[in-house]
This record gives sequence, structure tokens and C-alpha cells, in this order.
Amino acid sequence: MKIKLAKSELIHFIGIGGIGMSGLALIMKDLGFKVQGSDISNNKNIERVKQKKIKVYIGHKKQNIDKSTILVISSAIKKNNPELLYAKKRKIPIYKRGDMLANVVSLMKNVVVAGSHGKTTTTSLISNIFTHAKIDPTVINGGVLNSFSGSAKLGKSEWCVLESDESDGSFTKIPPTYSIITNIDKEHLDFYKSLEELKKNFISFIEKTPSFGKTFICLDDKNNRNVIKKISNLNYNTYGINKLSNFKILNISQKENYSKFDIKINLPGTKKNFIINIKIPLIGLHNIRNSTAAAAVAFSVGIPARIIKKGLEKFSGVQRRFTKVFSFQNVPFFDDYAHHPTEIIEVLDGVREVYRNKEIICVFQPHRISRLKNLHNEFSKSFKKANTVILCPIYKAGENIKLGFSYNSFAKKIIKNSKVKLIQINNNSDLIKYVKQNIYGDKIVIGMGAGSISNWIRDIPKYIK
Repeated sequence: MKIKLAKSELIHFIGIGGIGMSGLALIMKDLGFKVQGSDISNNKNIERVKQKKIKVYIGHKKQNIDKSTILVISSAIKKNNPELLYAKKRKIPIYKRGDMLANVVSLMKNVVVAGSHGKTTTTSLISNIFTHAKIDPTVINGGVLNSFSGSAKLGKSEWCVLESDESDGSFTKIPPTYSIITNIDKEHLDFYKSLEELKKNFISFIEKTPSFGKTFICLDDKNNRNVIKKISNLNYNTYGINKLSNFKILNISQKENYSKFDIKINLPGTKKNFIINIKIPLIGLHNIRNSTAAAAVAFSVGIPARIIKKGLEKFSGVQRRFTKVFSFQNVPFFDDYAHHPTEIIEVLDGVREVYRNKEIICVFQPHRISRLKNLHNEFSKSFKKANTVILCPIYKAGENIKLGFSYNSFAKKIIKNSKVKLIQINNNSDLIKYVKQNIYGDKIVIGMGAGSISNWIRDIPKYIK
């Protein structure tokens, strides 16, 4: 879809406080467009947008779009939104975020990171390697990078590194030069209705890769392996610990603050190559895979191994990805975005590997009723590497559907299937009380979820001094 845009347009973003929407708004502002937006409440993304002199309305009212000539909406916007209804009445052109993003990046060389988990970290790692290679890429990410304290920036080169959003199918519209598929999991099935339908979308995404580009697919993921069998365009390389991988991970060692590994590169028609002694300031096999994906793209673009290694080692991280936020009585508290069973398992696997003798306490806030409803069985088995789970109420994210089972029965299912001690809490005051009474000794606390849990964890120091 080609969107004709003049610099005189006033582009209004409904839901500008979302990480993806705020990022696109910032890029379009830097490209010289007039941009404004609205959202139901203030947040850190809106504060970042306001710093760039973008006008933001709090609350959705039709008056907000009186002067707007184009509307951009995210998939989270409800059909009865007053601004959306008014725009339809006035016949203002309305575009989804994915369509506008595809249009903005259509003239760039794009590295598109897709998959159910690990996209934000992988996107960030690639952009860090490119930056160390003196390629200044445009970056559009689903998380805040510590390197520039934002989720998006306009670069000076022709390269763009972006995280795609498969939640509404729009990721298939972005034109990739290089692309990555980290994994495919039961996620966003409210949109796709089945895992098979989700896989079909990934196949069509992979088959869009041009002959002068390449797709990199993690061979460790069983759904990825399933998809590979159905691809007619064989323009891809694989990566992972799987022995058949083109970029094969070897010699892994993990410590509390870093991981080390080698990559053996085995590409058809070329002699074997190695990148050895790679060091990353991240833990967990999932992050070693993410780093390997980033290295594979960089190697294929022609970036030398020493710069790839430097870009990975100097990575300053992404906010809310196993981020240490404070210590209390010598017990470290971490904040993590894990909100899907696979993500929880991978984080806990990495933590248990390096904090072997510590008691792991997970403060878990389920995100969305629909996700918990569809995956409650998988969630109940995902805490096996933890010792204690503090179960918070569901963060509904605007959903008003029935769960279909009692929350108490879900709590009991976690105890039974993950073999953990479990404490149910009602609010952040309960959490603070628990911390005051129980947090001491050889423990580690990890807040997990995509809702308000991050603020709950980060606010604890205010109340326990």
C-alpha cells in the first residue's frame, strides 16, 4: 500500500503512548512531518514524545482531531473510539500502524526482526553492532534501548533495523532486505485463531525476502523447523545449537553478569569460518541465540568479526529485560517483561544456571485475560526453576471477558505443576508487606509481566526505607 504523504499533513496517532506507536511518531517527526497524538493516560513513552515537542492529548475526544488530515491507529484501538468514529464521518484517511511503518521504511534497506519472543533484544543487538561498525541505522524497536534512552531514532545511513509486530498480521507488509525469525509460539491467537494460521503468515513473510537479501531462522525452534519444510524460496540461513545450523553455537559458558560462546559458520560453497570468544553482558540461552542471530546478519552484511564481537560485548541492554533495579538486604530485585510461558521458562532457565544456590522468588502478574485463558495450563508448568511464586491479580489490558475458571484453581495448578510455594496477593501494598517480612538471605526476586508489575517492583524502595 503506497501512502501519499505531504509535509503539510497533520498526522494524528490514536494510542501514541504505546511503545510501537510512540516510536513511529518520533521517526515521522524527525523526517519532518507534523505529528500529534492522544492516549487515555500519561506514561513514560508519552513523556519521551513530548520532549520532541509533539502535542499529546490525554483522553480521546473528537475535538482532538479537528485539524488532522491523516489518522494512524494501533490494533489496540477499539471500534467505538470517538476520534476514530469522527475521522470516519469526516472521511479522513485512516491507516494502521503497520501500513504507515511499511510506507516510511519502503525506501530503506531493512533488517526486520520477527518472531514470538526475543525480538526487542535481537533488534537492539543488531543496531548496536551496526553502530559500532559506523553504520548509523534508523532503529524502530519495541523496547527502550539504554544506549539512547528511547525506542526509536532516525539514522543517517540507508539502513533500518526494526522490530516487526505480528500481533495483527501487519508484519507481512514490511519489505525486508534481511530478516530474522527467532521462534513461533502460541501468541496472538485471538487474531490468528490457530497456530497453523500464524505459521502461514510467517511463511509468506519469509518468502518476501528478495534474492539479494537473506532470512535467518532459529533451527532450535520446532515450529520454525516445521515452517522451513514448507518454504518454496530457499533463500535462508539457520542458526542455533542444532548441529545442522549454518551459524552454530558452541562452547557456551555462563556467569552472573555475562555469557561466552563461539559461532561456527558453515555456509554452502564457502570454507568453514569461526567467530570465537564472543562475550555478551546477558545471561540465558535465549540471549545467546538472539546474539547469534544479530551476528549472522552482521556477518552477511560484511561487518568484520572483531566489530561484531565489540558490538555485542558493549551492548548496554534494553529496559525491562532482566534489568536489576535495586537491592534490599543484599537481595537483588530484577524487572522483566516475560509475560508468556516460553519467556518465563527461558528467563528462569538462565537465572537458575548462574544463581545455582539462591532461592528464586517470582512476582508474576498475568497480562490479558485472553492469554491466561488460552495458556493457563502452560503457565502453570513454567515456574519449575523458581522456589516461590507471588501471584498478582490479572492485568486486564482493557479486556472484559470471562476467565472461565477460578483464579484460586489457577494458583493451585501452579503449585501442583511447578512444585513451588505460592502466595497470592491483591495489590502492591501486599507486595511491600511481603518484601519487608520475607526478603533477606540468599535470594533473588524477579518481577515478571507486561502490565503494571514493573512500576510495583520499581516503587518498592520508596516504601521499605
